[in-house]
Amino acid sequence: MDKRELGLFLRSRRERLSPQDVGLAPGPRRRTPGLRREEVAVLAHISTEYYVRLEQGRAPRPSSEVLAAISAALLLTDAESEHAHLLAGTASVQSRLHCRDVRPSIVALLQRLPQTAGFVTSAIFDVLAWNDLAAALMEDFGSLDPADRNLARKAFLAPAGPRETMYGISDEAAFRHRVVTRLRVAGARYPSDPAVRDLIEELRTNSSDFARLWERHDVQSAPTLTKTFRHPLVGDVTVDCDSLTLSDRDQQLVLYSAPHGSRDAEALALLDVLGSAPLQSPSLS
Repeated sequence: MDKRELGLFLRSRRERLSPQDVGLAPGPRRRTPGLRREEVAVLAHISTEYYVRLEQGRAPRPSSEVLAAISAALLLTDAESEHAHLLAGTASVQSRLHCRDVRPSIVALLQRLPQTAGFVTSAIFDVLAWNDLAAALMEDFGSLDPADRNLARKAFLAPAGPRETMYGISDEAAFRHRVVTRLRVAGARYPSDPAVRDLIEELRTNSSDFARLWERHDVQSAPTLTKTFRHPLVGDVTVDCDSLTLSDRDQQLVLYSAPHGSRDAEALALLDVLGSAPLQSPSLS
């Protein structure tokens, strides 16, 4: 049980709610945002003292039933409730290390996809496998050291410059938020994995933007349906985004494609022919 993180998470969720959100009268003006602790305790049918100790990181581990009641009182989403259970140590399974091995069938599938850029990321955004079109659209991952294939580092720590900030994508701010939410879940799911712990600490120490987003304790982000890349050879390319969870390994299969016959599909087809070789030293206008 990570008492400190559980307390901070519960507090962050409590402070975002108003009495009206949970069917309570607003009452007199409040000095602090959100519900009062005693209101959460009443809604969850637990003692105020115990809930206060939970937020302060001083309480013993709650049962699954108590945590479910608190989740309901705080109107947590399924993702947020799962995160709370992970922090409390009441989730059904907690793996020691996150998985970095990609199934051979998935690697073979990537190579067979027609005019679709595809790649696989780990639970902490390491790019583990990719096809040629993904390399042409983004960068030649094979030429990078493994540590430099991490998209979280690229999003928050890469120096500003041509194509250094996430390949000129249109949704960089949303992607950064997605990175933080997934890393927070990974930190709770793999609390003893040094790779997970060290990456989070590196980002918190060296990126004020990451540190700011981390303090929000969000564990859910809006899905990305489309994304535009600003590419130095073919210009702007807008793609449909599909992210499929490989649940047995806690990995993501990310696919970028474009409608058949569209200008964007033609751009992807051209990149498929050109490959990633010209992008060794890319530049943007």
